[in-house]
Amino acid sequence: MTREQIFEIIEKDDGSNIWSHLYDVFMFAIIILSVVPLMFWDYHPLFAYIEIFTTTIFIIDYILRWVTADYKLGKGQHSFVSYPYSTWAIIDLLSILPSFQILCSQFKILRTLRMLKILRLVKALRYSSQIFILFDVLRKERKVLSAVLFFAIAYIFVTALVMFNFEPRINPNTGQETFHSFFDALYWSTVTLTTVGYGDLCPVTDLGRLISMFSSLFGVAIIALPSGIITASYLDELRSLKKEIKLNTSESDVAKAE
Repeated sequence: MTREQIFEIIEKDDGSNIWSHLYDVFMFAIIILSVVPLMFWDYHPLFAYIEIFTTTIFIIDYILRWVTADYKLGKGQHSFVSYPYSTWAIIDLLSILPSFQILCSQFKILRTLRMLKILRLVKALRYSSQIFILFDVLRKERKVLSAVLFFAIAYIFVTALVMFNFEPRINPNTGQETFHSFFDALYWSTVTLTTVGYGDLCPVTDLGRLISMFSSLFGVAIIALPSGIITASYLDELRSLKKEIKLNTSESDVAKAE
């Protein structure tokens, strides 16, 4: 198998290569399997074998992407030097390094990097074309979404400031503290704006409850606004992609007919 064929298999599946699709499914399954030990408090001997197996696959994948970097980056021999400093290569490396505490007990310092294994879930983004479409949507709508985010942050800050200054620190009914610090007020304002409202912090005055009601109402509007923008833009992106695929297919059929 040539390096070019390896590159076509390990790169993101575009639907034209069945082996590439199978490789993406396999790597996605390996990524999910690799984070299974993080879901348990107790250690099981099976986890060590899972770690060794999945880490070996990740290392092989990293090496294959490195040796075919010239096809991806298009910089000739310089591609092999610059690839380890690319974003995906760094994520791959950071997700591999913590596993060396199992493969080699001398790497004890890497135990502090155990949670970096969660980066393996980020690796899964590489194998989903829909995620990249969503990223394109967020990039195109970044100005509108940034404006909505700024408005939401400003509203959270103002609401928290008002609540912190008007609510008593001690609940007169229970004698317990309400908003011990401004951070508590920010926390309350955030969970109220997102209409979650855990109930662990609640206003006790009539003014505070009135502010809480308005905050919940505004929260529905603020959360719904970016959702609508992203959904509409995402559907437009899918339509454009389908038109592009149909156009390429038609051009391919015409070329074959000629």
